[in-house]
Amino acid sequence: MAEVKHLTTTELEAGMDSIRQSPRDQGMLQMIVRRPAVGEREVLEQGALHVQEGLVGDNWNIRGSSSMPDGSPHPEMQLNIMNARVIALVAQDTSRWPLAGDQLYIEMDLSAENLPAGTQLTIGSAVIEVTPPPHTGCKKFVARFGLDAMKFVNSEIGKHLHLRGINAKVVQSGMIQVGDVIRRV
Repeated sequence: MAEVKHLTTTELEAGMDSIRQSPRDQGMLQMIVRRPAVGEREVLEQGALHVQEGLVGDNWNIRGSSSMPDGSPHPEMQLNIMNARVIALVAQDTSRWPLAGDQLYIEMDLSAENLPAGTQLTIGSAVIEVTPPPHTGCKKFVARFGLDAMKFVNSEIGKHLHLRGINAKVVQSGMIQVGDVIRRV
């Protein structure tokens, strides 16, 4: 595998035109990643979304959340979704997309303006709902993609466009697969 070079702020900002051209009305599911255990990733062609479990086989429902008083899984952070154009820019290679830690990578404008909290989306036979908690990067994101990438996704414009992604929950269980069209309900 070739050595990974973290992009500079200038190189990242050069990708903004492509990101801003992400489809607004309907998108496409580009990648599904299940996290069976901390630090493990499984790229799936298809998966099951379940109202109580999130992505079936993912560790969300057993990992818990420090933002919950009792340490239980945060119900509004069941799914982490990232714009496929953003991760393609930041990761530079599809094989590195799963390192971001999100479960769904979609070709769609994730901005607050386009997909405000409460927006429901169909993917395959499932329905998910965008939730309010912000999705921000962590020290692992910095280690994998660089400090400039973290500053880029968490900049003022990055937060407005939700470049680091969004959180969602499953409101109707169903099957999803790579290539599924994503539409607002």
